[in-house]
Amino acid sequence: MTARRADFAVLAGVALALALAGPSAARAGEGEPANDYPTDARADYVFACMAANGQTREVLGKCSCSLDALASILPFDKYVAAETVLSMRQGAGRTANTFSNTPRFDDMVADLRRAQAEAEIRCF
Repeated sequence: MTARRADFAVLAGVALALALAGPSAARAGEGEPANDYPTDARADYVFACMAANGQTREVLGKCSCSLDALASILPFDKYVAAETVLSMRQGAGRTANTFSNTPRFDDMVADLRRAQAEAEIRCF
């Protein structure tokens, strides 16, 4: 992959993160809280949490609590950006390396990990 293609891939990943974060930022400007995660994002989170922790009513409550705690700590646009960075790190080559070796991206992932840890403490 040429340096130019790698740069484009990095920019495309950042653009994707910003595009996905856009609706949340717009809602926040309209008087709604920035941590108001869309329903489909909430459902995805709870389904994944239940897949990892069990398919019981008790786990449903804990996973819902965990999402509410996470949303109270980390605005949706920051959640999407950090998840995008994690996704880009799954790849191979220069693009994955760029997302793995950039302090700004490390900070975004660290914020997500701290919020997830706090949510786990509160709910599990």
